[in-house]
Amino acid sequence: MSERATAAGTPATRRDELAASLAGVRRRIDRAMTEAGRSDEVTLVVVTKLFPATDVDLLSALGVTDVGENRDQEASAKVAELAHRDRVRLHFVGQLQSNKAASVAHYADVVQSVDRARLARALDRAATASGRVLDVTVQVGLDEAEGRGGVAADGARSLADLVAGSSSLRLRGVMAVAPLGADPRAAFARLRAVGDGIRADHPGATWVSAGMSADLEAAVAEGATHLRVGSAILGSRQSHR
Repeated sequence: MSERATAAGTPATRRDELAASLAGVRRRIDRAMTEAGRSDEVTLVVVTKLFPATDVDLLSALGVTDVGENRDQEASAKVAELAHRDRVRLHFVGQLQSNKAASVAHYADVVQSVDRARLARALDRAATASGRVLDVTVQVGLDEAEGRGGVAADGARSLADLVAGSSSLRLRGVMAVAPLGADPRAAFARLRAVGDGIRADHPGATWVSAGMSADLEAAVAEGATHLRVGSAILGSRQSHR
């Protein structure tokens, strides 16, 4: 048995594990939606960082339509291994250097972590060169922690304007990560306010990407349209190599 098969278990066993955890997360989302009095739909983006392409294929067979990746080198290789690439929408959700824009623009469908003008321009050039249009969310920084990315709230609207005016980027809305150790609901309320301001100028920018495994209920309560959930579905992180 290969190292990968040993780590992930047999295909049937792994499928059962994913099906059970996915059902559990969907129940959490349903309860949160009911408690929030919401009847709209929320998109679940399963973050598959450090898990193999075989997991993505199993998730797709279980009805998952959106997956997220954090690292270009891993994501570009994984996409090439997928049995059914056409069944999933791939969201790049990690921090992205401008010099990786050309690579990401080649395979991603959505880039959620656009937080500066230089990156937006690089993605636009790369998408245009590839003959593609990328959906984009502006990542808003909700704390002062280094390395987490995000444009300051007072700069989000100008960045959104830049994205909206690009040739090959489609502005979809906003994204954020809750600050460590802070009340996530209060943070997501701030994100929602930023998104409302952007939407006043760009009515199509309706996405609010917020919430992960530990705080998805708070995100739903504050109107999140997209949830980025990894460990609650896939388990603890492990290298797929």
